[in-house]
Amino acid sequence: MSKALPKSQLLSKVTLEAWLIIAIAFGVLWRIVNVSQRQFWYDEVLSLLLSTGQKIAYKPPPNVPIILADYTKLLSLPAIAGVGDFLKTIADLLRGIVGVEPHPPLFYLSQHIWLYLLGNSEGATRSLGMLLSIAAIASAYGLGRSLLGHRGGLIFAALLAVNPFYLFHSLNLRMYAPLPLWAILSTWALLEISRQPRNRLSGFGWHLILIGSLVAGLMTFYLFLYWFVTLSVLALFLDRQRWWKYYLNLAIAGLITLPWFWWGTRQQLRNADLDRFDVLPGFFATLLKHSQGIVDTLGIQLLLGDWVTSLPPGSATLAGCLILGLLLAVAGHLWRSKQDRNRRSLTVALILGLLTLLLALSVDILTGKFTLGFGLGRSIIFILPGNLLLLTVWLEQNSEKWKPGFLAVILIGYIGISGADFAFRDRTLFTNLNERLIADSNQSTLIILNSRAWGHVLRLAYYIPPQLPVMLLAQPASDLSPALTQVLADSSTIYQRIFWLDSANPIWSPTTSISEKQQLQSLLQSNYQLQHSQFLSGTMRMDGFELYEYRRR
Repeated sequence: MSKALPKSQLLSKVTLEAWLIIAIAFGVLWRIVNVSQRQFWYDEVLSLLLSTGQKIAYKPPPNVPIILADYTKLLSLPAIAGVGDFLKTIADLLRGIVGVEPHPPLFYLSQHIWLYLLGNSEGATRSLGMLLSIAAIASAYGLGRSLLGHRGGLIFAALLAVNPFYLFHSLNLRMYAPLPLWAILSTWALLEISRQPRNRLSGFGWHLILIGSLVAGLMTFYLFLYWFVTLSVLALFLDRQRWWKYYLNLAIAGLITLPWFWWGTRQQLRNADLDRFDVLPGFFATLLKHSQGIVDTLGIQLLLGDWVTSLPPGSATLAGCLILGLLLAVAGHLWRSKQDRNRRSLTVALILGLLTLLLALSVDILTGKFTLGFGLGRSIIFILPGNLLLLTVWLEQNSEKWKPGFLAVILIGYIGISGADFAFRDRTLFTNLNERLIADSNQSTLIILNSRAWGHVLRLAYYIPPQLPVMLLAQPASDLSPALTQVLADSSTIYQRIFWLDSANPIWSPTTSISEKQQLQSLLQSNYQLQHSQFLSGTMRMDGFELYEYRRR
């Protein structure tokens, strides 16, 4: 008969698991509470436009004032009178994607259906990604339990739930939040299939989950192709003799996506701006760029999260060097272990995380591109579960004496980083503008903007109430003064107020030079008086605007 555990040891075990459950609950509740806290950032409003199916109706601002509310209606679903209208909207959505968007359609199609259910508010549109991220947390427990047992599953789920990088992307109207879910589900299914008896094809549901998650991932993000290669390597490691069984699932998933690749991807490649991924000329510059991409990705994904947009240059590189050193030390410690289970779990984690990272690096080197570090770590967000699983394996196999302390440091650190992010870094830059517009809502108003970038234009259209009499003149800084000169010379239209928004990052054109700014000021001061000025900022580098409010003399 086994000897009963001492009471103190039993309480310690229960307390550790209880704290892990609390951490998971915190991650879930934090998502629910903060899903609508921040205003849309640049890319999110583009996602909304594409999801409504009205991208093809969007026209860049002309060199004359245009009614801002004309853009507002593009951010809602068009009127649907029947099945025919619905199918036409879906067709328009797909046409809008292949024209400008470098991503597959599943995210936008699912968001389109979600718009019918909940509307286009921040919380409503982000809630689908939030729910999928919660499903990813639950799936992380399943994968961790399958590989390491109940407590290993709790550790893995807790790390994913409070990881600052994933928490941030869970609350974004972008296609990145579902990718860890598809990565975790496909890995979990592969593990379960590898344990099936050799003499029969059982567990048909796991085959469906494997195929479905691979199709969903690939139809959400093209770089998920790396995950196909990763799973093929993992399948050989888990069950080399029955490799055909796993590769058959991969082949079926590929065949399901083939129609889109044949029709949509070819059109997207013709319209794609691949030059933005080019590396610097020269061997050493290229080597440095690729190396920085690796460490920056690790530093952002496993430590800094969205804070990277507010920290000094080089912060991600420094954090990444520390994280890379930690991962290598953890891997070395586990490899020196004499237990076969430790080495097996370590190998699985390394395949899912670092091998996929090296695969992406190899493709970048061979193609002369730089996708690895593009997008502040989000381009390969699907390696995050593998690297967190590596930490989970190490924590689970650590001694009972040190395990609670190490876990506490990581979880409390993650919670602190995420909490400080939302507590001290808000994104409500259009609130102040709205307040000033509404103060005298009956006065004719012109907003001038030194950018035609659609993200800037559409955010104004989304947050400024459409019932306000607001016109928009959006031109590059070099063309803004001539356009404004013609507007002010037209005596048939007199604006009582002019709001000048000077973007610090116009995206498609240079920033306003000192001489251009002086010219605009001279134009405005001839008939208008400056009433108010302030700097509007958010959490992103494209969130900075100088706001100047002028009233007619």
